[in-house]
Amino acid sequence: MSTHEVRKQVLGRGLSSLLEASQEVDTTPSLPIVLPLDMIVPGVHQPRQFFPHEELEALSASIREKGVLQPILVRSHPEEKGKYEIIAGERRWRAAQQAGLQQIPILIKELSDIETLEVGLLENIQRQDLNPIEEADGYRRLAEEFGHTQESLARILGKSRSHIANILRLLTLPKKVQDYINEGKLTAGHGRAIVNAENPELLAELIIQKDLSVRQAESLAKQKLDSKNRVSTYQHVDPEKEILCQHLSTLLGTSIELILKGQGGKIIIPFDNPAELDLILQKLNMIC
Repeated sequence: MSTHEVRKQVLGRGLSSLLEASQEVDTTPSLPIVLPLDMIVPGVHQPRQFFPHEELEALSASIREKGVLQPILVRSHPEEKGKYEIIAGERRWRAAQQAGLQQIPILIKELSDIETLEVGLLENIQRQDLNPIEEADGYRRLAEEFGHTQESLARILGKSRSHIANILRLLTLPKKVQDYINEGKLTAGHGRAIVNAENPELLAELIIQKDLSVRQAESLAKQKLDSKNRVSTYQHVDPEKEILCQHLSTLLGTSIELILKGQGGKIIIPFDNPAELDLILQKLNMIC
């Protein structure tokens, strides 16, 4: 059996089995131990890299008042004796530091590198703590470092293959646009709308400047900028047309393009593969 096959058997063996003890902490306070904060370091496999200041401030205030209610999950540091590496809970660790705590409750779980990455990724996804770029980077690392395909990741992580593929596409955006998504200035939908555009950075700035919806961003991405790439060329989307597009997209479960000309027009329904076409046809049959 190859190394990748062994790793694939390990990955996805179940977050519940790895975090079962941490869930017991709620009813069995004697299980965790308390360690000084300076004995704990962030994990190199941590999928979350962006910690908004406002979130840390809010959590820090809660910790000052009520303490750390759930232990963080750590493992023995693979290189530094006497230190522990965070597997899950880095935000709590950072907030505890900010709150002025000297120690924090921990639960030690000896996991391999791949299990550490898996738990960190799954724990953050379950808590919805990862922004789309961090989620995409976690998938990328699982694929590149541990030999997984989009299909195996979808099966293991409980996501559709199209979700994995769409999120991974965000990593092809310029760094500046990825930063906008990290900072919450753009959504993943905005990123997907402009990912294949000629000048995604300029489009991203225009979307933020004019507070455009995803539908408006999709329309903008199809327009041609002038020779000087001036943003003034943007044509506002007809509100009634946008509402109709959103309604049709909701009915069919996919983005559609509506082209109006005079009293007529046409509806374009794109699909990426036969499976998506089958789903669209099923929904059309239900509507009819």
